[in-house]
Amino acid sequence: MTSDQVARFGKIKRVLVIVLALNWAVALAKIIFGLATRFNSMAADGFHSLSDGASNIIGLIGITLACRPADKDHPYGHKKYETFFTLGIAALLFFVCYEILAGAIERFHNPVIPEINIGSLLVMLATTAVNIFVMKYEYRQGRRLNSDILVSDSMHTKADIFTSLSVIAAIVVIKMGYPILDPVVTVIIAIFIAYAAFSIARQSSNVLCDTIMVDEKKVEGIVLSVKGVKACHKIRTRGREDDIYVDLHVQVSPEMHVDRAHQVSYEIEGAIKAKIPGVTDVVVHIEPKR
Repeated sequence: MTSDQVARFGKIKRVLVIVLALNWAVALAKIIFGLATRFNSMAADGFHSLSDGASNIIGLIGITLACRPADKDHPYGHKKYETFFTLGIAALLFFVCYEILAGAIERFHNPVIPEINIGSLLVMLATTAVNIFVMKYEYRQGRRLNSDILVSDSMHTKADIFTSLSVIAAIVVIKMGYPILDPVVTVIIAIFIAYAAFSIARQSSNVLCDTIMVDEKKVEGIVLSVKGVKACHKIRTRGREDDIYVDLHVQVSPEMHVDRAHQVSYEIEGAIKAKIPGVTDVVVHIEPKR
């Protein structure tokens, strides 16, 4: 593993630690105030925020494993552990969704009137502001560092922002005399969480199942620009945005000397890596064009 890759993983870990501290501070504020006032949707939102913190811990474990260098049994390295552990975040979100829905259904059968006051609104406004900062900061760092963990976790926090806005709306409506809105908003929160979990699982599965990473025509255009190449086909790409593998077959003149054909393959590799960010390996199979 290069020094740049080690530095990248170190930066991701620092971001996760900062986000973890902020998420748990937000979660505790919502849970304590929500339970004290019997405001179920606020408490549910707090447990959602708590799952944000748990996902940060999952991310830290994944990053620790992903930064291990390539070895005899893992010649391509361990980077996919980062993607694999994002599925843990999705699973955690689905579990939180189930728990929140169960609580909402119970409130429909046994209604409880929450104690709404100015403190409820202030807590929600303050924690929502923190969540917006966390989401923007984590997403920006995730894109800059090409980190699945950070981008997925920022989506988790984004769902938390939407649910918090729903709770703020519920505070206003309940204060107007409609307490039934508390469990209704709780169900809406669960839907937001389920959607976030599905989005994360789909994105991670694309990487783990080797979904195409680069448009075939783009690769073909780069390869055909290399002098000596007559045609190319069987183009395959896979991996992650920061770790893309490219395989392709290239046709050259049958009279081309093997040394020159070998040089062409190196030129193709260099051109692809220069023009497509994230490509770490290119395998070129040379064939005669008859």
